Amino acid sequence: MKKSEKGMLTRRKFIETSAKLSAATLLTSNTIVHARGSDTIRVGLIGCGGRGTGAGIIDCAESSEGIELVAMGDLFQDHLASAPNRIKANLSKRGLSVEDIYKVTPETTFVGFDAYKKVIACDVDMVILTTPPNFRPDHLSEAVNAGKHVFMEKPVAVDPVGVRSVIKSAEIAKEKGLTLISGTQMRRLQSNREIMQRIHTSAIGNITGGQCVRTGGAMRTWQTDEKVQKSEWSDMEYQIRRWLFWTWLSGDFIVEMHVHNLDIMNWALQSHPEKCIGVGGRQARTGMEYGNVYDHFSVEYQYPKDIRIEYIGTQIDNFTYRSNQRLTGTKGSVLLDFRKGIITGDNPFEFSGESPNPSLLQYQEMINSIRNGTALNEGVQIAESTMTAILGRMSAYTGKEITWDWAMNESKLNLAPDKMQFGDIPHEPVAIPGLTDLI
Repeated sequence: MKKSEKGMLTRRKFIETSAKLSAATLLTSNTIVHARGSDTIRVGLIGCGGRGTGAGIIDCAESSEGIELVAMGDLFQDHLASAPNRIKANLSKRGLSVEDIYKVTPETTFVGFDAYKKVIACDVDMVILTTPPNFRPDHLSEAVNAGKHVFMEKPVAVDPVGVRSVIKSAEIAKEKGLTLISGTQMRRLQSNREIMQRIHTSAIGNITGGQCVRTGGAMRTWQTDEKVQKSEWSDMEYQIRRWLFWTWLSGDFIVEMHVHNLDIMNWALQSHPEKCIGVGGRQARTGMEYGNVYDHFSVEYQYPKDIRIEYIGTQIDNFTYRSNQRLTGTKGSVLLDFRKGIITGDNPFEFSGESPNPSLLQYQEMINSIRNGTALNEGVQIAESTMTAILGRMSAYTGKEITWDWAMNESKLNLAPDKMQFGDIPHEPVAIPGLTDLI
């Protein structure tokens, strides 16, 4: 479709009109309006670290034809300055055309705490959010209110206040007919999809319990060039550069990484937990360079019908590696390990088919939904999975059993600093169960 020829719809109006027509049609019939799939999708990248430049925009561009990166922003000038070469090199490694995809100019390159607003204000159809999780609720709200489709990395918040904000934004996105996809790519792994379809049609009968385990190394080599605070960095800048190891930025590793595993359990049970009780601590990864996060957690989640899911997670070097989910039912059991799916019992099954790359498929499904005007919205789903992980962390940090309803409706926990600006901020201490307050 021509983008600006007189008498024709502009690209932006084309996409917006398609979404509106689709929404109206869905209310009156079963017919779905399909837009022309060749229309260019203009993308803004918010967050130019390893995830944004090494996976985010690269996976998006590889997933579908007609993708253009036209704007990007980051908090740090050095990250932003190195982003073009990283993006171009990664596009080339995938055999993708740099000339056709990379359309960012100096005028559409932004730095600072308000860079996300400037990217969103550009002529973009969708944005990719790959900043530290603490920023996700505000960035999502800005994008949705501006009428942009959004791909947001997981997790989508670090505290209950943030989760509630994401749910509100998801509702607004639904009203506007916007596509909102989250980075829980394991929901697009074909083995998981096949197994879930069987679980939900009673292949293992009624689920009675399960285990969720993810144990591994301490991430000591992550961002080693920013491991030690430089004299010119304020405390705020240092903590954001080392965001993985500060609870207010990452949510701790149970939230930042293991949300994937807990999301699988919510998917299988078609529910979030009703309450949980957890323990955890910090014994092996204790240096100042590792902020204030734990290195191990163990949580019992109680789901409806008194189904108990036991979660264990570690980030400890030389700890036995394991990453899988198990469910037991009245007719059999399930093993999922992100590579295969196996059902044993009355209805045995083992997945052995082809599995498209789920990291590409999540973007492909998003782009298709935008072009077809059939909005996908995973906002509440990922918000609830994020809250599942937050609930476990809150319990482990405080030593208290916590209910879902209290955390979602009454908790006032907001981990963000009072002012989001460079300068001195406290080094919040490592949480101590029984002493750390439940907020």
